[in-house]
Amino acid sequence: MATTNFQSSFLINFFLLSQCLFVLGATAQDFDFFYFVQQWPGSYCDTKQSCCYPTTGKPASDFGIHGLWPNYNDGTYPSNCDSSNPYVQSKVSDLMSGMQQSWPTLACPSGSGYSFWSHEWEKHGTCSESILDQHGYFKAALNLKSRVNLLQILQAAGIHPDGSFYSLSSIKNAVESGIGYAPGIECNADAEGNSQLYQIYICVDSSGSELIQCPVFPQGKCASSVEFPVF
Repeated sequence: MATTNFQSSFLINFFLLSQCLFVLGATAQDFDFFYFVQQWPGSYCDTKQSCCYPTTGKPASDFGIHGLWPNYNDGTYPSNCDSSNPYVQSKVSDLMSGMQQSWPTLACPSGSGYSFWSHEWEKHGTCSESILDQHGYFKAALNLKSRVNLLQILQAAGIHPDGSFYSLSSIKNAVESGIGYAPGIECNADAEGNSQLYQIYICVDSSGSELIQCPVFPQGKCASSVEFPVF
């Protein structure tokens, strides 16, 4: 009888342990890749909604970070994964100057960037916290920005933010030639309704460090010819 009870207890404990390990493993692998998304400020501002410059002043005429977003290979994505882990600015104090420069807010009313970064961490960053803590998450995005200079890549291909229209295929080809992987392109509309280059999506492995071929592209609506507005 004692042997039977011991065996039953052992099996129950083994089952519970295996379930715990399964859950921990699932959490660590709970997304497949990141979208690293950069946006053109001229296209954010050149709409009926317009924009507001951050309290630190007008951002540079360069692509700015929108976010680093965990995604699944089927095109869906996790969000708001841990409400117990809010954005704490003191955790990224050493990154603040880089974030103000490369990850500026353009939302109205004017802000310091706190609300924007808080939103990005709490909606997207918490879904990767088993791999990247808060500091690691923002640092990874800044590192990717320094490696992927989209404006330089486009201008080297003769594509300039001067209000001209360029073929969508030429923009995609330029970025692919520059980084070695095809990008996803998202457009929006200016105040006159013209399709314009808004955001460029680049895929990154689940460590947040290496560029990869996109398993799936975002659903972006673009005309065959798009404007690259001045900022």
